[in-house]
Amino acid sequence: MEGQAWRRWAGYVVASSYELSHDREYHAIRSAAALFDVSPLYKYLVTGPDAARLLDRIVTRNVSKAKVGQVLYTPWCDAEGKQIDDGTISRLDEGTYRLTAADPNLRWLHLNAAGLDVTVADVSERTAALSLQGPSARAILQIAAEVDLAGLRYFHLTQATIRGMPLTISRTGYTGDLGYEVWVDADHAVPLWDALIETGSPYGITPAGMLALDVARIEAGLLLIEVDYFSSRHALIEAQKSSPFELGLGWTVALDKERFNGKAALVDEKRRGSAWQFTGLAVDWESLERLYADVGLPPRLPTVAWRTSVPIYGDGGRQVGYATSGGWSPLLKQYLALAHLEAPFARPGTAVRMEVTVEHRRKQAAARVTPLPFFNPERKRA
Repeated sequence: MEGQAWRRWAGYVVASSYELSHDREYHAIRSAAALFDVSPLYKYLVTGPDAARLLDRIVTRNVSKAKVGQVLYTPWCDAEGKQIDDGTISRLDEGTYRLTAADPNLRWLHLNAAGLDVTVADVSERTAALSLQGPSARAILQIAAEVDLAGLRYFHLTQATIRGMPLTISRTGYTGDLGYEVWVDADHAVPLWDALIETGSPYGITPAGMLALDVARIEAGLLLIEVDYFSSRHALIEAQKSSPFELGLGWTVALDKERFNGKAALVDEKRRGSAWQFTGLAVDWESLERLYADVGLPPRLPTVAWRTSVPIYGDGGRQVGYATSGGWSPLLKQYLALAHLEAPFARPGTAVRMEVTVEHRRKQAAARVTPLPFFNPERKRA
């Protein structure tokens, strides 16, 4: 751990970067393979005759349609249709589901389980998760697990063993690239890490931290709770809350389900349209260059992805939204941002302006609304 760069995540300490800079770790995601420890995710096992019924009551996806071995990405909402959290639901067998979440959700699960024949267990501490991401991820895992993963489809899982350790491999991740997450008993986490590093060394596997992951997930247009949206449980005022429709997650909302938390509000929003849209922005390089040239400096870009609220303006000078995270994409050679915009300004191709600070003064760089994701390689799903 050259960098000695650490951060806290859900009560754990995780690496921001293993090396002095996160650059090589980022490039491993896109050109080789990067290994992340994502064990701090909250993980819940939901079992029993009413397991699917409980989850269908909470989340916006249609859980009853999920087959054994399938993984669903889903948000979940409060009664007003505002997003509480997002995560994945894996159907492990006929009556067993695993829910992952960014925030603690055990109390919410229990509150919604009233009257149902279901058991909810918090397995966060006894289940570890390693994420292997990048174009070489499949080759490494196939050798380590001695199984052919070519048939494992996107957002599906399979059981396997690595050096005698039983585990679950899901074709999921947070980088927008070809990738897998490996779920294992926490006691086996360190031996599993060592096994993957050893197997992956000829393929250029690199331990990677949160700084590299941040750049990759922005390129992939993936949301980060308390950065790109506030949980409705933590929001102090109504204006801080967002619905799945406003966050670009309308595709996850199964309005044909009989009932779920927030359904009435979401049906109403679908009918009238959303006031806000979450979208991508590509900053015009020549515009940025001119702002710095005016003070006699070359353009200065942030060395890491930023997570701050940055005002976005329409051509008339009125603020029409705000960016929530962004940074330079080494792969796409573009300065990118994720932003909430008033719906009329969120159409792809719309010209807007993003606030930038140049030599202590606030300026505005030209930008263009860009559909998400910015980066969507065929290998991710192929």
